Amino acid sequence: MNPAHTDDHHAKPWETIRRGLLLLVSSPSGAGKTSLSRRLVADYADLVLSISATTRNPRPGEEEAREYFFKTDAEFDDLVASDGLLEWAPVHNRRYGTPRGPVEDALAAGKDVLFDIDWQGAAQIAQAMPEDSVRVFVLPPSWSDLARRLHARAQDGKEIIDLRLERGKAEIQHWDEYDYVIVNKDFDRAYADLVHIYRAERMKPGRNSWLPEFVQGLGEEDDGAAPVVVAKPKLRPLVQK
Repeated sequence: MNPAHTDDHHAKPWETIRRGLLLLVSSPSGAGKTSLSRRLVADYADLVLSISATTRNPRPGEEEAREYFFKTDAEFDDLVASDGLLEWAPVHNRRYGTPRGPVEDALAAGKDVLFDIDWQGAAQIAQAMPEDSVRVFVLPPSWSDLARRLHARAQDGKEIIDLRLERGKAEIQHWDEYDYVIVNKDFDRAYADLVHIYRAERMKPGRNSWLPEFVQGLGEEDDGAAPVVVAKPKLRPLVQK
């Protein structure tokens, strides 16, 4: 695996102060948001994945605190009552939510946080933190392709797959609430689009508080070199005929 990317500006002490962002990635089940999200986190050291809490049971191969924080209904109720969740919602007869503590800790450490999240949770977080949130919606190239992907991954029975497809019809109606939309027809191209979005959003002036001091320093910089004088081009007089 290639080492995670780091940006050169982190090598300079006066460039380390920056405002993190919350990258909220949503899609109907099977459209590819989880695969895209996990590759982006693996490739960028400054990006961490927000791990959701859920009341559903672990699937084969899933681990606590890697895919989810698996909670009982009573434990989830305690989190809601103590304001320990940034957002939560019922999904497919279970509940999902974002623990507040890990997200706030990451932002305080200057990290960006990626959310693999449904549209309801994305809307709640964007409302709570509008200046920090960037929303990306991932669409399948066709509905038949989405159904094929859900059946191919063999993680759910027919009843659950049908429920996911039915819910997906409603989920895609929220595409226009997002800042960006990616159609995942080809994974590598969709991933490249997600990378471009992430890097461009990181470069916005409002998220880089070191820029004013840096620009001021450029204006005051004196390296002892003589000023460069650029000669103005001579203009030929117009000849009227």
